Amino acid sequence: MLASLGGTPVRKKFLPYGRQHLDDTDIETVSNILRGDWLTTGPTVEKFESSFAAWNNVEYAIAVSSGTAALHAASFAAGFTSGDEVITSPLTFAATANCILYQGASPVFADVDPNTLCISPKEIEKKITSKTKGIIVMHYAGQPCEMDQVMSLAEEYKLVVIEDACHAMGSTYKGKQAGTIGHLACYSFHPVKHITTGEGGMVVTSNDEWAKRIRGFRNHGMSTNSRQRNKAGEWVSDMSDLGYNYRLSDFQSALGFRQLSKVNDSIKRRREIAQSYDKSFKKSNILEPITVMPENNPSWHIYPILLNLNTLSVGRKEIYKDMRAENIGVNVHYRPVHMHSYYKHRFGYLPGDFPNAENAYDRLLTLPIFPQMTDQDVQDVIKAIEKVSSHYIHKYRDI
Repeated sequence: MLASLGGTPVRKKFLPYGRQHLDDTDIETVSNILRGDWLTTGPTVEKFESSFAAWNNVEYAIAVSSGTAALHAASFAAGFTSGDEVITSPLTFAATANCILYQGASPVFADVDPNTLCISPKEIEKKITSKTKGIIVMHYAGQPCEMDQVMSLAEEYKLVVIEDACHAMGSTYKGKQAGTIGHLACYSFHPVKHITTGEGGMVVTSNDEWAKRIRGFRNHGMSTNSRQRNKAGEWVSDMSDLGYNYRLSDFQSALGFRQLSKVNDSIKRRREIAQSYDKSFKKSNILEPITVMPENNPSWHIYPILLNLNTLSVGRKEIYKDMRAENIGVNVHYRPVHMHSYYKHRFGYLPGDFPNAENAYDRLLTLPIFPQMTDQDVQDVIKAIEKVSSHYIHKYRDI
């Protein structure tokens, strides 16, 4: 019997869809910085940036206060401004589109591929106009988009490509690391991401001028920071751009540096969990994982499934509630951006404008995946999804 109907839950303890993992060394690393001289704009920030750039195989990495700040800073560096259009996916967290608005430009959505749920290059090309300045691709769930086609469009139409790689740290596309293919890329270090700094983010690029602009942008548009002025024995700094306070602190950077040393093992474990799910759901007629392109090796920030609602007597809402009653912390990623009230009211979007994204949203469910999950945790998730979905498929057949 389902737990929601009075039965015994699959698990006694709630299993979240994602969570951070901090060990004693992580905590001690942060404590050492707190005992030191520099809590912000200090040497640990540069140490983290250098290590991240090397790990990601790019020239420059600029740490900022969040993944949203990273997207905003990248949009600033790319020169998006009033009158420009920037194409992006509707199936993403709102920040991917919001960063375009922050710059006074207009977000233009291009529908996703119904199988991969990544933005479709064919749909991108349909939306290109004389006003188009750039493309922000979002590597959904950690699966890179069709970057060869995207970059070909960018070259043809002279567009800047920003990779929203907040899901995709360590993912590869045709052997190339996500975040190294576009002109700029952005990462998030929120607690559920591959590494965490509490809140934090990173912009990476191999363009020297863009890197310089972003460093100023995160620091109120100033030409120098306090550590640089202290070292030079100077007090004057010039504000050359309108920037923001998007700095990442030294103790956050210390945590990020330490987490980076463990990220390869974390990604390996995420892939193992995804493979277990894939194997269990391979022959299911109730649900299906998203399609992974042969040239891709995702790092699986999230593990989304698509419910086959034709075989069920209820919708996603009931499955979601019953899974959580079984103490499995499923989630939904994402409500398409154009369906949020702000975007509907401002831009007049209507149901059916982006049918692939909307159809996916009705069916999407995110299953727990994080490196500290045990094999038993994984089996609990599989057992719960089978328990809940089979209840409704049997009920449906009896009608």
